[in-house]
Amino acid sequence: MIDSAIDSVPDHDRDQRLTNLQIFLEVATEAALAGGAVLQAFSGKLEQVQEKGRPGDLVTEADKAAEAVILEVIRRHFPDHGILAEESGRSGSETAGYLWAIDPLDGTTNYAHQYPAYTCSIGLLIDGNPQVGVIFDPVRQELFRAATGLGATCNRRSIRVSQTATLRQSLLVTGFAYDRHQTADNNYAEFCHFTHLTQGVRRSGSASLDLASVACGRLDGYWERGLSPWDLAAGVVLVREAGGEVTAYDLSPFDLYSGRILATNGRLHGAISQELLQVKPLVNSGQLPLPEN
Repeated sequence: MIDSAIDSVPDHDRDQRLTNLQIFLEVATEAALAGGAVLQAFSGKLEQVQEKGRPGDLVTEADKAAEAVILEVIRRHFPDHGILAEESGRSGSETAGYLWAIDPLDGTTNYAHQYPAYTCSIGLLIDGNPQVGVIFDPVRQELFRAATGLGATCNRRSIRVSQTATLRQSLLVTGFAYDRHQTADNNYAEFCHFTHLTQGVRRSGSASLDLASVACGRLDGYWERGLSPWDLAAGVVLVREAGGEVTAYDLSPFDLYSGRILATNGRLHGAISQELLQVKPLVNSGQLPLPEN
């Protein structure tokens, strides 16, 4: 575990590491707030909404403008760091050990329809591990921040995961990937399954918002497939630092590049994993028909 690795180093080195993480956290905050300001400026004024090749996978001028502002902030402070951004891809050093995973607008479909559920999400991987995360929700003006060993906050107040201990009392959240029309591994069966076992299952349309909601105890657990590293990097740090647990569906170590995540308050982790592993797809075919225009 990252926490135990930090605890095992000498005090001076640990203090320096935490100081560096605090610096990274402040820069990520500056970038997220700058990106969020761009999203607010474009809200309700979009002129260019396009698909990126998959049905429902949208990009707008707001995504691109927010990403440009975020990249300017990161590069100004850390010109030697690597960057993995949703719209512009990889840039910068491949060997520096620092990789910023940036989603300038997580929830583009919501944003394009003026549905108020989207964020600006910025995570920092150090030697491949997510260790800094900032998620800014411009609609609610909520700023979620976390760094390994420094805890998690919302608007500078400490947050913790919920204490819900049974599925029957829980409220979960999930999402459906862009390829859901073409694959039987589409999360429909899981959604129905957990709807019957819990007090409800929500879908916000923003992975980072879902993870932030688990971190602050509004929701008890989250699972999803078909995700990208920029969707998850920041939120993973938030959930862990808020006392939650993050793994693969089968409880094996979380892989940021797998596209799958199970994130919970910890108390429900085993139960949700067990249920996920026994759900059968609603259809047996690997190809589902695309909807008519």
